[in-house]
Amino acid sequence: MHGRIIFLNGTSSSGKSSIARELLRVLDDPHFHMPVDSFHAMRSRREIAADELPDVLHRTWKGFHRAVAGMAAAGNNVVVDHVLSEEWRLLDCLELFPARDVVLVGVRCSLEELQRREQARGDRPAGLAARQFEQVHAHGLYDIACDTTTASATDCARRISAFLPQRPLPTAFERLRTVLRPGLRPEA
Repeated sequence: MHGRIIFLNGTSSSGKSSIARELLRVLDDPHFHMPVDSFHAMRSRREIAADELPDVLHRTWKGFHRAVAGMAAAGNNVVVDHVLSEEWRLLDCLELFPARDVVLVGVRCSLEELQRREQARGDRPAGLAARQFEQVHAHGLYDIACDTTTASATDCARRISAFLPQRPLPTAFERLRTVLRPGLRPEA
């Protein structure tokens, strides 16, 4: 049996990690939270030359996708906290994850609130969320969306949890495969 992947997609500082922590608390079945930030944190802290950095980051993202796919393939339910700010990331996930098992959640937040959170956090480059803002949701399809501008992480997690038993088919991943990866079988 393949595990379910609850895929939270949103800009930096949109509230994905907070929602993921709440999902682990409110969901009945065991789930693993796999945030992409944890994969970046595993890398050694040596200085990386500017011309090498894009390749290192690309390999990190690809490895993250494969780790998520492996956990789910082993039957584990996973909550993924991700930023689809480059089209290749979504295409890679569409190829790797069984589309029927993915619940794609759009985590939105107003630009003004993102900028406020980013400044309050102090651990992100200034303007990161603004640079990601348009691209992250460019694909346009979700199974469910949450707006953390006013809704709490707990409210979003409860809403997602209540949605899971009545999730319609085809899933957003199945529809995206048809549009973006027409050569892939929908059920793969």
